[in-house]
Amino acid sequence: MSDAGAGSSHGGSQGGGGSQGEGQQVDPGRKYGTIVNNNANHWKCIFCYKVLTAGVSRLKQHLVGGYKNAKKCPICPEHVRVELQTYMARKVEERVALSMQYQPVVNEDDVEDLDGDDEPMRKATKRKHCGPLDKFVMSTPPDILKGRKDRKGVFGACDKDLRDKVCGAIARWFFDVGLPFNAVSHDSFKEMTKIIGQYGMGLKPPSQYELRFPLLQREVANVQALLAPNREEWAVKGCSIMSDGWRDSVVQKDIVNFLVNSPKGSVFIRSKEVSEVVKDATMLFKLLDDMVEEVGEKNVVQVVIDNASNYVKTGKLLEAKRPHLFWTPCAAHCLDLMLEDIGKIAAVKTAMKKCMFINAYIYCCVSLVNMMRRFTDQRNLH
Repeated sequence: MSDAGAGSSHGGSQGGGGSQGEGQQVDPGRKYGTIVNNNANHWKCIFCYKVLTAGVSRLKQHLVGGYKNAKKCPICPEHVRVELQTYMARKVEERVALSMQYQPVVNEDDVEDLDGDDEPMRKATKRKHCGPLDKFVMSTPPDILKGRKDRKGVFGACDKDLRDKVCGAIARWFFDVGLPFNAVSHDSFKEMTKIIGQYGMGLKPPSQYELRFPLLQREVANVQALLAPNREEWAVKGCSIMSDGWRDSVVQKDIVNFLVNSPKGSVFIRSKEVSEVVKDATMLFKLLDDMVEEVGEKNVVQVVIDNASNYVKTGKLLEAKRPHLFWTPCAAHCLDLMLEDIGKIAAVKTAMKKCMFINAYIYCCVSLVNMMRRFTDQRNLH
């Protein structure tokens, strides 16, 4: 009974496509070839009469061109190539979508009717019964590599157009929200695009609520988990709290960043706006004292802050409350103040003005810049 059904299917294919059953699309590759000697694996091209093995898949590769296993048909019309290339590309997209969903047991006959690809792809598609949780599991690396190889082979030149559309959509989003262009070099951006590609079609983007609450809270928990080894190090070897004050000239606000340094490295804890209290040593002391409480007084060895007058008073207040802590002025800030004082000396101030004028003059002319770099071993003036 099964053999008779198979023979009927092959006979119909030979006649120019045949009936594939209701609900299934006819493989257009069958229209441009004929079966040789009733062997479904041997097809003859109707344009150049070349006989190809490995089924209708090899015939389509022969007609489309660009495959190592099949020589391109020299007289195949362009509209036929476009038709077959579009069909093959759509089948790859359907296979990717199906691979992300629940897949029942399939046999080789079903796979052949679905796509008509050659034996390696049938073996890759044929798999055991998948449970409902399998769609949440990432594909194994060999499957991912095979999918990428198939995509390149099927899409060919069309793949460049598809990538251009995707990159154009990403670029428009960057322009709309005003993101800096160097954001694409972040590892998190590359990871995001990779995971979106693995998800496939039909991804529902996160809502504002998801970003504001559950996803943000989840990321905070992830960061806290990353900090756990550092906190353990603080308890064993001690740590230093570092305060870095600066002014945001764009929004005209004074900001203080708090970091913790230990032999395991430096980590950022939080940032505080201190525009209203930057001159108030008592309020700055309260902020610093709260940081000591958060990190743990027994874990803190010293506190490093600026040595401006308000911060000096803050450090003394902290030492008075916690006698075992050391207040250390920031060495970089000390050097900045020293250089500022040196720059106020008349002779140095005059020399600095001349240097700044010469520097501006050189960088206004490309030929002078090239000449300067030739004598400075390709180094710029700072």
